[in-house]
Order: sequence, then C-alpha cells, then structure tokens
Amino acid sequence: MSPADFVFLAWHAARDHLDLFGSLGLCLGFAGGMMPRRSLILFTSAACSACFALHFLQLGAQTGTAMCLVSVMQSVVAARWIGAESRAPWVAPLFVASSLVAMGLTLATWNGWPSACAGLGSLLATTARLQADPQAMRRFFLGSSSCWALHNTLVGSVFGLTCDLLTLTALVIALVRGGSARSVSASAAEPSAASSTAAPLPGAV
Repeated sequence: MSPADFVFLAWHAARDHLDLFGSLGLCLGFAGGMMPRRSLILFTSAACSACFALHFLQLGAQTGTAMCLVSVMQSVVAARWIGAESRAPWVAPLFVASSLVAMGLTLATWNGWPSACAGLGSLLATTARLQADPQAMRRFFLGSSSCWALHNTLVGSVFGLTCDLLTLTALVIALVRGGSARSVSASAAEPSAASSTAAPLPGAV
C-alpha cells in the first residue's frame, strides 16, 4: 500500500467522527466568551478554532479551515506575548504577515460570499487579539462571530452556526457584566474623591 493510499483510507475512516470536534468547538466557543481574563479567552478561542478547522475540513469549506488555522496561531501568540503594558516587538509584523496570508488564502480558496464572510471575520478577530483591554477585545469578537455566523449559515455548518449564536450570547453577557462592574467601580470612586476634596487642610481651622 502506498503512502497516498494509506492517507486516503485514514481520512475516510476518521471523517465520520470529525463532528465530535464540531461539538467540542461549540462548547469551547461559548466558554471562551464567558472567560473572565484575556489570556483565558484567547487560549479557549485557540482550542475552539482548532476543533472547527477539522470540522470545516470535513465540510469542504477550505477558506474556513484556513482561517481557523491562522486563528489558532494568532490566539496563542496574543495570549502569550501581548500584555496590558507590553508587547513583543515582533508580534505586530507577525500579525500583519499572517493577515496577508489569510487574505491570500481567502482569494486562493474563493467561494463567493462564504469566503468573504470568513475573510472579514478573520480580520475582525485579528484586530480583537491585538487589544489589551478585554472589553475592547470582546467587541471586535462580537463583529467577528457575526461574520462567521453568516459563513456557517451559507456552508451549512449546524455546529458552527450554533457555536456562533452561543458565542454571541456569551459575549453580550460578558460585555454587559463588564460594563456594570466598571460603573459600580466608578460610582464607588466618586464619593472617595469628593471626600478627599472636601476634607479641610490641617491648620485651616
């Protein structure tokens, strides 16, 4: 048996089970949107993208598969080397290069509207991963997930569309929760600032 025959048989033996990765990706997509810290959001997103790369491969959605693989790389790099106060100098050129690769893959595997949605979703996700603030990152991921929802509707991925709807729900919940927490913190800080302003200076009385 030649290596090509072996690969062919292995693929046909495994392809019926790849929807397991769609199910796992669905769970990881929802969990990623609810994660409290930026690094956890990104690592969970990387795992989700890896699962959906295999899922899209089975569906024959080449652009979606390629975008997911780029997402895995970017998520891991962003989680490890982009912080609130610092960023490795090689990260920006790497993201630019990977975005150009994603654009090239989109054109090379062009399939009309599904490819356009995948390309725009990938661009928004790349922008999200460059954000140091978790709330800003969630906003860009909200746009990215909306584009992927359209892609998955067009290619007929039930797992992908369900994951996107759950991810969108989780992101909205996390955005509202994060906004409420900031409002409470700001309200708590105002009386303290007012007290310190109104307090008489020593010797002023």
